[in-house]
Amino acid sequence: MLLKRRAQVDAISRILLLAGGETLSYHQRQGARFQQGVLRIMKAFILGIGILVACTASVSADEGMWLFNHPPREYLKKKYGFVPTDRWLEHVQKSSVRFNNGGSGSFVSADGLVMTNHHVGADCLHKLSDARHNYYRDGFYAATRGQEKRCHDLELNVLMSIEDVTERVNAAVKPNMSAEEAARARRAVMAKIEKESLDKTGLRSDVITLYQGGQYHLYRYKKYTDVRLVFAPEQAIAFFGGDPDNFEYPRYCLDVAFFRVYENGKPAKIEHYLKWSKRGAVEDELVFVSGNPGRTDRLATLARLHYLRDRGFPELLKLLYRWEVVLTAWSNRDAENARRAKDFLFSVQNSRKARRGGLAGLLDPEIMARKTKEERELQKQMAKDPKLRDALKAYDQIAQAEATLAKHLRERRALEFGAAFNSKLFDFARHLVRAAEEKQKDDGDRLREYRSSALPSLEQQLFSEEPLYDDFETLKLADSLMWFSEEFGAEHPLVKKVLAGKAPSARAAELVRGTKLKSVSYRKKLYKGGRAAIDACTDPMILLAKLVDPASRKVRKIMDTQEEIKRQAFAKIANAKYQIQGDSVYPDATFTLRLAFGVVKGYEQNGEHIPFETTIAGLYERAKQHDFKEPFNLPPRWLERKDKLNLKTPMNFVCTADIIGGNSGSPVINKDAEIVGLIFDGNIQSLVLDYIYTDKQARAVSVHSRAIIEALTKVYDAESLAKEITGR
Repeated sequence: MLLKRRAQVDAISRILLLAGGETLSYHQRQGARFQQGVLRIMKAFILGIGILVACTASVSADEGMWLFNHPPREYLKKKYGFVPTDRWLEHVQKSSVRFNNGGSGSFVSADGLVMTNHHVGADCLHKLSDARHNYYRDGFYAATRGQEKRCHDLELNVLMSIEDVTERVNAAVKPNMSAEEAARARRAVMAKIEKESLDKTGLRSDVITLYQGGQYHLYRYKKYTDVRLVFAPEQAIAFFGGDPDNFEYPRYCLDVAFFRVYENGKPAKIEHYLKWSKRGAVEDELVFVSGNPGRTDRLATLARLHYLRDRGFPELLKLLYRWEVVLTAWSNRDAENARRAKDFLFSVQNSRKARRGGLAGLLDPEIMARKTKEERELQKQMAKDPKLRDALKAYDQIAQAEATLAKHLRERRALEFGAAFNSKLFDFARHLVRAAEEKQKDDGDRLREYRSSALPSLEQQLFSEEPLYDDFETLKLADSLMWFSEEFGAEHPLVKKVLAGKAPSARAAELVRGTKLKSVSYRKKLYKGGRAAIDACTDPMILLAKLVDPASRKVRKIMDTQEEIKRQAFAKIANAKYQIQGDSVYPDATFTLRLAFGVVKGYEQNGEHIPFETTIAGLYERAKQHDFKEPFNLPPRWLERKDKLNLKTPMNFVCTADIIGGNSGSPVINKDAEIVGLIFDGNIQSLVLDYIYTDKQARAVSVHSRAIIEALTKVYDAESLAKEITGR
């Protein structure tokens, strides 16, 4: 499904970076390397950093993931006769929620109720489950506040303010600095700005890079860490149609979940929340989507796209296919194995299908021809202006940096991104080892994920009470050690040291069995003890992390230096674009709050008109076509209560809003800022939106607001919840 929220399974969060660059930066992910699930967040990420501004000289159709402090007012006024006021924008902004493990949501009541997708909330559902209670599969409903279950490590962010700090960041980088010095200086000033803001306001403070270095904005977030599960349907109805229907349309999913944020042990009192539309989405209506799209590559250079097409995606797909085989075989052994692996396997399958779709886009001659034309047209305009000609050199600088990064891709993949050590326990070990060293340094000299303003979120993940399973951790680690041996060769010095004279499976079992890192209290003890505690520690997983850290840091240094070269080069191109086109363009996605818009409408496919909406009646018809067999099976209560439902109720619908990974759980609202739907996916044609916008067939797929109420009241006996969100 579109954008699975988090970094699904540590490995996926890391390995998806492998296609050739960062997805979410370290400071954006805040330790998401061991938050499960970025996979769906990344459904639309192309895993690259070669990103700048919108792909066309002027916005085409309803294109754009717009900043809340720079919305396209003139365009909206001219085309739709609607201008969002400052008050409207502030209300929508502060009603919107970011799930820090990936994904979006919105406040829907004054008592802290948050709506998102089942697949965004699946990480919490999975961690709250055990062999007796499978909330991910069977669903959950807290009929009273006392029954609401607290998630282990979920953090929600609400954007409170945005401040432009571009001049201050750029002033720290002097013209005579080397790329390494510039990277250090930029990192230092960003950390200082964030620390000052955190100390002054108490709000989570992140300096966000926009236009790939063209601008820097300070985003301040109110953070909620006491988040409790209120409602989730069964996985069978949330993801009805499973993999066969994934990224397809028509769809029939109730992909919704509700959480509640608490402060001081009580439901938080929320000033800004979205009200519920009585009629929901209707055809040809202007709608808005407020969410946190992850990353786009709409102005990646041709060299970058060629790399992704010819190497990045093909190699990543090999790894995803490998994981899918291993996880499927293990899941087929028994039901408990299947439960433990379900979320990870789902994300792998989702990413595999998304990556294939992305690769297909890069193999499309028409798309590549458009990208080639755009790049060459921009270069021609630069060449006409003597002041901008220097920016042409930036293309070569980016290509050279990409080539250097490509040379170290294998080491990046295995070591720094952790493909060789696919285990949550290793992630804990690495963070403990690195935190002990990094916390001794000045804030500006630390790796970004260990700066002072980032530590609270990192610590929440590091000390999570989530359940861990020795057999599942051993399975993942054994296969990744096997992959490491295959990639580097059994005689490679580091491989030999890592395996310590044992077969990959035996070494993995030894590491998992021998580590104490499954204990939260032990992790806290090591973290508090700092460098001395780590130096004295003999835990095998800590020793492994210490063993590979020098080589991993070495490749990290190369990465940071080359990324700084690219950042400076892209800033030159961004500046040239400003000079040519002005500021009427939007920056690429950065997993920060954006406003998109479009109209509710169907499309033509293979000579057939695809209607804009489906109905509950269509859900039953689709299930019947497949004899109600998985993944087209319906939960028993949906079969038992069919006669209570209004079968004409809209189930899902599509619109032309410009969304990608990270938008899962975003509210779809009308001009009155009322909820008419809930984003949960995109159709197969939308996969090209990573590179280029089109509204010919690409559509965002949403759960209709009326379907949510119909299900709550007539299937789940959740009238009190329905009343809370509708106010009726």
